[in-house]
Amino acid sequence: MAELRAYQAELENQNKVLRYSQAVAESAYERFETLFASVPLALMVVDDHDMVVQANSMAHRSFQPTERDRPLTALMPFVCPQDGARVREAFAQAHDLGHSEVKEVVFTISSATRITGDLHIAHIDAPQTSGPPLSQFLCAVIDQGPLLAERQALQHSAETLQQRNEQIRASEKRLEAVINSALDAIICVDQHQRITVFNPTAAALFQCSASDALGSTLDRFLPDAAQALAFAQLTTQALLGEMTALTASGKELAVEVSVSFERHADGETTTVFARDLTGRKKAEAHRNELEAQLRESHKMQAVGTMAGGIAHDFNNILGAILGNVELAKADCAAGSPVLESLLEIDKAGRRARDLVRQILTFSRNEPPQRSAVSLAEVVHDTERLLRVTLPPAIELHMQLQAGLPPVLADATQVEQALLNLCTNAVHAIGTERGSIHVEAATVQPDQRLTERLGLAPIDYVALTVRDTGPGMDAATLERIFEPFFTTKPVGQGTGLGLAVVHGVMRTHEGGVDVQSAPGQGSRFTLYFPVATDATAGAQPSPAAQAVPLAAATSAPEPAEPPGGAPGKKHHVMYVDDDQALVFLVQRLLRRRGYEVSGYTDPHEATAALRAAPQAYDLLVTDYNMPGFCGVDLVREARLIRPDLPVALASGYVTAEIEQAALAEGAQALIHKPNDVEELCATVQRLIVGHDPA
Repeated sequence: MAELRAYQAELENQNKVLRYSQAVAESAYERFETLFASVPLALMVVDDHDMVVQANSMAHRSFQPTERDRPLTALMPFVCPQDGARVREAFAQAHDLGHSEVKEVVFTISSATRITGDLHIAHIDAPQTSGPPLSQFLCAVIDQGPLLAERQALQHSAETLQQRNEQIRASEKRLEAVINSALDAIICVDQHQRITVFNPTAAALFQCSASDALGSTLDRFLPDAAQALAFAQLTTQALLGEMTALTASGKELAVEVSVSFERHADGETTTVFARDLTGRKKAEAHRNELEAQLRESHKMQAVGTMAGGIAHDFNNILGAILGNVELAKADCAAGSPVLESLLEIDKAGRRARDLVRQILTFSRNEPPQRSAVSLAEVVHDTERLLRVTLPPAIELHMQLQAGLPPVLADATQVEQALLNLCTNAVHAIGTERGSIHVEAATVQPDQRLTERLGLAPIDYVALTVRDTGPGMDAATLERIFEPFFTTKPVGQGTGLGLAVVHGVMRTHEGGVDVQSAPGQGSRFTLYFPVATDATAGAQPSPAAQAVPLAAATSAPEPAEPPGGAPGKKHHVMYVDDDQALVFLVQRLLRRRGYEVSGYTDPHEATAALRAAPQAYDLLVTDYNMPGFCGVDLVREARLIRPDLPVALASGYVTAEIEQAALAEGAQALIHKPNDVEELCATVQRLIVGHDPA
């Protein structure tokens, strides 16, 4: 009984242990079930036949989100065909090794839903009441969707960052190319004013290599700009204007400077832009020079126009004086004291006429009668005249280049221009000892000289006259070509010498260059165009083909009315706005046997001609009359009577006037004032040439 009681007690103890173990197992199972159901992962138990034995709620929500979706009875149907082989291989590996995993397996839930996750597999043996344990697999699917989205976002960000870096590198390259190819000097300095960027333009401008400039302070090249960097606290940009810069060798340059300030985490960066003003200043100086030449040209043109107008009035006055002197001389007996006075008046009048002709040489724009002229011969002819009149204290030196080509010029005007220059040189030297050098050589002026003097880009013969006189200051140089301007004492010069030289060179399509300074003498250079075969053989202009009064041959005074039947007088109509000149011509021609009708109003003359067109044998009209042009009167006369001889008279006749007069049918151009005999000879020639008898 005792043994039985002991055995019973042992059984009771074993039952207690068994019940405790069962309670512990049941508790562990409950904990497993709770953990299996509540873990935030899709967990499922799959047997060897891919049947899902058990799945937690997370697995059901992931693989069967709606009732219409496929039920979670097997795992492989959800696996994407592309990942099927990897998953089966993982199950085999888990069976052998106890566990395995497959990365980024795509599970197809529906046509629109997919899950990408990592599949973790663990092999377990499920015990049975009888028989061997069942082989099962505990599968956990970790959804990698958020991680993949984040990974893709990171990859996209990385790609975007890479693109931005490439854009930044491209922008840096473009910026470097812009800086290196900029026409302005670009210099970057740090907060300590040390140079960090020095582009090639800056290297060329400041004559310093970039390697030598980097690290230097800004005041090495721009001393004044360094002080202006204080503006960085007030603005982001500043225009400092024109400054003086220094090259590496210390040479000063004029530059225009602007600065740009930039603040960043590492400090401040200042970019200095310097533009070279050397070319601009040269261009401005050249432009100012051209403007001064233009103003001078306009001034000379205005002075020429004024001189021409004055000469017109002077011609009328001189014509009346010289004509009345001729009439008075004819009325005086030989040996009369009055005749001597008249001769002096005639001499003074002729000097005044020569003076007016000098004014017209300056003021006229018509081309002279030019031909191929040997400049060497003209210079030697002038030399002979100069050596006779040259003071003993002044030496004359001639240096002419051998084989000088002929120039297209009027020999008389060239000689006059050379004589005027040499005479001025003699007066400039005065009573001191000195020398005059006359040189001639073939040259082709450079571009700057051609632009300054208005020369064509052709070959020229340069005729230079230089003296050892006192020279001229800048104020005098500006006015030397003005008519009547002179530095000589009163009574020793008319102020027309250089004005005539200027007019001669203008009509010869050349130029005159002057170089002088106080104490260094003066140098005048005349540029005459070289005569080519085409220009040398050219015909004279229509103005040169005109028959001026001065070229007419003198005819003896007729004893009776010229031409026609005895007792008949030829009728001349003379039109001029100067009453004294009309009165003179009437007296002059009436003494020669002509009938003269004088008019000071061209409208009255036109009316008289229209009233009796056949009553007149010749019409002589002045060109410049108040409110009327002589060419218009010539045109009206030709319309009234086409066969009437017509002559145009003026003291200021340009090429345009001559061409217009000849085009309207004028037979002669009379330049006033002229000798009485020349006037009468021209009138007789025109009348006789058109007399039917």
